[in-house]
Amino acid sequence: MSLVAEALVSQIAAAEPWPENATLYQQLKGEQILLSDNAASSLAVQAFLQMCNLPIKVVCRANAEYMSLCGKVPFIHVGNQVVSELGPIVQFVKAKGHSLSDGLNEVQKAEMKAYMELVNNMLLSAELYLQWCDDATVGEITLARHGSPYPWPLNHILAYQKQWEVKRKMKAIGWGNKTLDQVLEDVDQCCQALSQRLGTQPYFFNKQPTELDALVFGHLYTILTTQMTSDELSEKVKNYSNLLAFCRRTEQHYFGKGSSSIRLS
Repeated sequence: MSLVAEALVSQIAAAEPWPENATLYQQLKGEQILLSDNAASSLAVQAFLQMCNLPIKVVCRANAEYMSLCGKVPFIHVGNQVVSELGPIVQFVKAKGHSLSDGLNEVQKAEMKAYMELVNNMLLSAELYLQWCDDATVGEITLARHGSPYPWPLNHILAYQKQWEVKRKMKAIGWGNKTLDQVLEDVDQCCQALSQRLGTQPYFFNKQPTELDALVFGHLYTILTTQMTSDELSEKVKNYSNLLAFCRRTEQHYFGKGSSSIRLS
């Protein structure tokens, strides 16, 4: 987004308070939405808005991806504004006077952004790889879920089109020839870095959550609670007890669950 566009969005957003009927759109949760869609996008955005104490209604639509102005989900509809993905949503919310990272100094803000890039570069890429490049997952889960709302042959056409797009992206970032073991090793290294940064703190920057906490929760919680063809991915996260505790704590505090949905085995 250009500086001019950012300034315009800020002016428009700041002019109106946060409405009670703000809506988040995502794919169908039960039968369509995939690991990366639920993690990097929808759950992370929901967690961020909960941390900002901003009400949001979640609406599931089979064609949510095609309803989005930029083709990406989730997106929020606030007043007459439509904003997609966590980063732009964070900026949009900040323009309305709600920020989770204002208390950080410039060094901490730079560190927070670096860890968010790490999560996007490692965890999101790993999720996309597993969904669209791992033959077992593609055959047993991805193709059926992605195309589930559509009739034959459109379901197959859309699924293979998406697979081609993701594989092209994997090649562009140097992941095209990676093996599953190499991808899982990258996930482990990412989790190790996150675990070391979190330490014994309740959140990554001590006592208050930031957008990094929302992003990490979205990814890790979904990895831990999504049924895959094997448990190899979730086992990488379960190796780090403080990350597990962080996910349970965030789930219970911001999503009002008395007991956690995270299974240890």
